[in-house]
This record gives sequence, structure tokens and C-alpha cells, in this order.
Amino acid sequence: MKNTQQITKAMKQVAAAKIRRAEALQKQSRPYALALAEMLQDLVASVGTIDHPYMKPGAPGAPTGVILMTSDKGLAGSFNANLIRLMEQLHREDDHRRYYPVGNKARNAIRRQGDEAVQVWPLQSPDKLAAAREIAARVSADFIRGYIGSVTLISPKLINMMSQRPEMRQLLPVVAADAGPKPDGPRSAVEFEPSAEAVLSRILPKYLEFTIYAAMLETDAAFYAAQLVAMSNASDNAKKLIDQLTVQMNNARQAAITKEILEIVGGAEALAG
Repeated sequence: MKNTQQITKAMKQVAAAKIRRAEALQKQSRPYALALAEMLQDLVASVGTIDHPYMKPGAPGAPTGVILMTSDKGLAGSFNANLIRLMEQLHREDDHRRYYPVGNKARNAIRRQGDEAVQVWPLQSPDKLAAAREIAARVSADFIRGYIGSVTLISPKLINMMSQRPEMRQLLPVVAADAGPKPDGPRSAVEFEPSAEAVLSRILPKYLEFTIYAAMLETDAAFYAAQLVAMSNASDNAKKLIDQLTVQMNNARQAAITKEILEIVGGAEALAG
């Protein structure tokens, strides 16, 4: 139990260090996300008719593409189980789906329910941005070809250190309302060269890539937060068990010593008699 407590304490310290780096990456990416959403709102407002594959309805009758994003490892409480439970709920409602798992736990869950993944990506990839681009390219290509009718992302949302909530949102087709909330008050006029349609065709793939990239960063941070809490609770429980086992060990040792003393006294009395 003492060895186990040392392991849980070490994992708690590692999670605390890694969550700081994950939160720093999130904060660094936030200005780009805000600027991208604002520009997309300007483009949608400037374009009269939007003729882009990402904003057209998917092929009728095609299965839904599901990107299930979990961690690669466990020991994080119910973090992965909550995400997998949401995926299983969707599967019970409609089993006509194609899965694009991100993370080893997502891959294993999809295999357990009897489905095959189109392609698997690890969450802890050396270059998350490159992985996000690869995921976006694969799902968008399948969407344009008509292999899937829409793309849904299941990923955790980090509420705070104690709470991580599974979240489901549609990535494709892109709805104008998904570009972000419309700002209040007057705004300056924006001109796009060569045209708003041409800029929109370049922005939409970037928007999809960065949405997946931001979800990977948030999954990372949420996993380490859940692991920090789980390992902290495990260390506390190990301490309680060590205290209980120490009392039992002392009682057993005292009983053994008392038994030996009684045997010695009994032997001495027998010799004396």
C-alpha cells in the first residue's frame, strides 16, 4: 500500500505539471480562435449565397461521422467512461455511423461495441496541429464524397478542475450560427480581396482544423485535471488504508507476542510442577 501511495503521489505531481502546460497552450490559441470566428461572421454576413461544400447538406441516407475524442491512458476516474457513454447512447439511437476515434480509449470502446474505426489518431501525438489537419482532411473528404452525411464531435469541456463535461457538437455541415456570437454595437466595414467567396473558401477549412485542434487541447487539459483529482483521492484513500492495516498489523503482532509469552509461562509452570 505504501508503494501504491508513492505511485499515486507521483502521478498527481505529473498531472499537476502537465495541466499547467495544457492550459498555457489553450490560452495561447484563444486569440486566434476569436479572430477566426469574427472573420467568419464577417464573411457570412458579406456573402449573399454561400456555395461551399462545407455549408451544404450532406448526402441523404449517408451515415453520420462521429469523432470520439478521449485520452490515450486511464487512471482518470470517470473521464473516459462519460465520453464513451455518450457515444454508446448515440449508437443505441442510430447504429448507422462511421467512427473516427482520437485516443486509444476511444478506439478500444468502438471495438468493444462491434464497430470498426475508419482511422485512429492518438491524442498524445508529437504535433497536435498536424494531427488536427489530418483529421479534418479525412472527415471533410468523406463528407464531400458522400460517405458520411454529417460530422459530429464528442469531446470533453473543461468546466473547472473538479468538473469535465462531455460535449457533442456538429462540425459539418457548418451552420452560420456556429461561427460564433454576433457582436453588439456598430462595426467597421470590412473589404475582402479578391472576393468574400474566395476568402470564405480558404477560411472554412482553417476553421474546421482549428476547431478540432482546440478540442484536442481541451481534452488534454480536461484529462490531466481529472487525473489530478483521481490521484489525489487515491493517495488519500491509500493513507486511510495504511492506517487501518497498521492497526491490524499491530494487533496481530501483539496477539502473537502474547501467545508466545503464555506458551513460555505455561512451559515454565509445567517444568516447575
